[in-house]
Amino acid sequence: MSKHTLIGGGTGFIGRHLAKHLAKKGYEITVVSRMPGPKRITWHELEKQGIPSSVSSVVNTTGQNVLDPTRRWTPGFQQNVWNSRVNSSKTLSNAIEAAPQVKSFVNLCGVSLYRPSATKTYTEEDHGESYDYMSRLCLAWEEAARSADTGDKACKCSIVRTGAVVGRDGGMIKSIWLPFKLGLGGPMGAGQQIMPWIHMHDLCSLIQHLIEKCETGVFNGVAPEIVSNKGFSQAFASALNRPCLFPVPEFVVHAIFGKERAALLLSGAKIQPKRTIASGYQFKYPDVKSAVAEVVGK
Repeated sequence: MSKHTLIGGGTGFIGRHLAKHLAKKGYEITVVSRMPGPKRITWHELEKQGIPSSVSSVVNTTGQNVLDPTRRWTPGFQQNVWNSRVNSSKTLSNAIEAAPQVKSFVNLCGVSLYRPSATKTYTEEDHGESYDYMSRLCLAWEEAARSADTGDKACKCSIVRTGAVVGRDGGMIKSIWLPFKLGLGGPMGAGQQIMPWIHMHDLCSLIQHLIEKCETGVFNGVAPEIVSNKGFSQAFASALNRPCLFPVPEFVVHAIFGKERAALLLSGAKIQPKRTIASGYQFKYPDVKSAVAEVVGK
């Protein structure tokens, strides 16, 4: 089997790390991007010309940053967020149908379809439900990706439901780094909300694992340790040798992001990667302490 992977969204935070990770493992990488360039194809070229004949696996990491504080939560921005995820998944699914050489399709999705609960712990056996904008987005996103997996085809589709991705140069850590480094960091709101998370290394390694095993179905891309936002904040501050004294009040989070986006930061579900572990994947950073230690360079 050739090791050539097409990555949708390969210039984003996750896509860049995944491309680097797979290249180190001997994979050839082509990125689908809005901008042309070396080892790239544009989304327009993909729709017109299809997937290059040497590509054996496809990964979709595409998605407009929902928590971009510079963007107001307008109907137009909401539509951009929706289209960037659902339409990219559908475009890649359609292209895979005309590319019999593709054996594996891994589509990253979110965990917001798991309704926060004080008592329930979710696994991949739980289908999730529609209860707000983010949950509806996750369900539509998965539905678009699943159209590539018709059962009798050679291509196997796996969906990875990811929590907050922990890596130094992007995502949540990049946005909280400075206040925590200055000793001004703290939890969001009361901090009791659960925060599903995964270290970037584990997410990239899990994707490689699913490609090589040609797995199918849903896999929770979250670390085994369930932690609150306060617990994560305290561990991160401790790794930086800083205090964790300044919570961000709930009304401030609402003011910055709007109520629907704020829910991503102020609520979360208890999630276990049951099927991920059963598939044979072993986490390198299964707990917050080891994950944040790596991030801060300890």
